[in-house]
Amino acid sequence: MDKLRPFDYLILAVIAGVLAVGVLIVTGANKKISKTPVEAVSPIQFQVMIKGVSLTDTEIPFVKGEKSFITIRNVPYTELEITDVKYAPKKYLLEIPNPQQPFAIIDDPAQPFQYDLIVSLKDNAKITDDGAVVGGNKIKIGMPIVLEGFNYRLGGTVSNVLVPGKTQKGKGEKLPLAQAVQPGAKPVIPQAPQQENTVKANDKK
Repeated sequence: MDKLRPFDYLILAVIAGVLAVGVLIVTGANKKISKTPVEAVSPIQFQVMIKGVSLTDTEIPFVKGEKSFITIRNVPYTELEITDVKYAPKKYLLEIPNPQQPFAIIDDPAQPFQYDLIVSLKDNAKITDDGAVVGGNKIKIGMPIVLEGFNYRLGGTVSNVLVPGKTQKGKGEKLPLAQAVQPGAKPVIPQAPQQENTVKANDKK
């Protein structure tokens, strides 16, 4: 075997230095994570927004009180109880000749089977100074989550997190509501044409 030349020793030294730096970085990151103390284990609730769901069934697949299997960032976690379900059909903004309220929000006739859902779930989480941790992940607004049951598998994002004693209400700015859905406002929904019904009534005679 040929003897190593000085240049070979230099290459080995550089490689060893890079490996040492990598080990220090990984070790330091792990120490930083491990230093985040767990303050308590507490029940939390969070909401998942699922937009544009195609449903041709007569019922929503999510049922309050039942459980849904949760996958966080493509990693299977566990079943969690559903505490609430809200839904709304896809909406359409219709301009109308009304100076006081120049538009109306109605169900979109072009997407009759499209729905937006908000599913609320509860879990026991580790509470740290950086947030609530479930399944090894900090559960925060915007995190992608998949909900799966017997006849559905739907992906959405976390839209709200409620941690007792940690979630501060009344300190941030209130989110604005659309004019047509503010309390007291009554959207103007145009009546369907009556011509077709009149024709059918005449046919019956």
